[in-house]
Amino acid sequence: MSTKTAEGDRLDAARSYKEAWRKWGPYLSERQWGTVREDYSENGDAWNFFTHDQARSRAYRWGEDGIAGISDDKQRLCFALALWNGKDPILKERLFGLTNSEGNHGEDVKEYYFYLDSTPTHSYMKYLYKYPQVAYPYADLVDTNRRRTKNDMEYELLDTGVFNEDRYFDVFVEYAKDGPEDILVRITAANRGPEPAELHLLPTLWFRNDWSSWIAQSNRAPEKPNLQQILGLTGTSAVAATHSLLGKLILFLRRRSSAALHRERNKPRTAFPGTKEREPLREGWH
Repeated sequence: MSTKTAEGDRLDAARSYKEAWRKWGPYLSERQWGTVREDYSENGDAWNFFTHDQARSRAYRWGEDGIAGISDDKQRLCFALALWNGKDPILKERLFGLTNSEGNHGEDVKEYYFYLDSTPTHSYMKYLYKYPQVAYPYADLVDTNRRRTKNDMEYELLDTGVFNEDRYFDVFVEYAKDGPEDILVRITAANRGPEPAELHLLPTLWFRNDWSSWIAQSNRAPEKPNLQQILGLTGTSAVAATHSLLGKLILFLRRRSSAALHRERNKPRTAFPGTKEREPLREGWH
């Protein structure tokens, strides 16, 4: 005899379209850079047309990416975790890997991350990311793998020595839904090293660009959405995310956290071949 569970009830409600329990889930890409979806090169060179290095400044055209991220099922509003250990030259906002020409066995992600748990409706999810306490060896991974042949072993992140003496953080990200659009996020960092180390946790909220002129009229948002810091409940700070198709959603943070608008300012450039529109600035709330 089957036993009814709370998750079973949520599944029934989702299947019957009574409640949208699956509207929010792990739909944010792990890598959007270097994909054919973002390739507008004349020679079909997707890897070099949109690189990992460019991804922190350029706005994507067809999707977004992030670490331990979630979004709505149309990927209009995105939430993910960025990190900084005080040593890296850039924020750790997305997974890094080798392109097809850089890896001795082709493309290969060079990170350690684990999907630990998830219910069918994503009412609970748990993710683990292992973040080194020393500078991430971007150049070493590229240069060493390029020198190796297809007969050699791959040069992995563990081989670089950045995890020596267990000098890394285990960063856990958990999501739990109290309702279809009421989501609690808990981020827990554990220092596995022998001494205290610096770590900045930067939960980030942003909209995918679905309002620019390159978007087909049938898929384009009627107006540009808005992120605005507002007065939160007692003991919290808050950011309101307003979208013409999603409505108004609010991200609450504990008071000891602070919210700040980050805008990557770079020299204007043409966004894509055949358009006169300028490259949109990448921005979001940390």
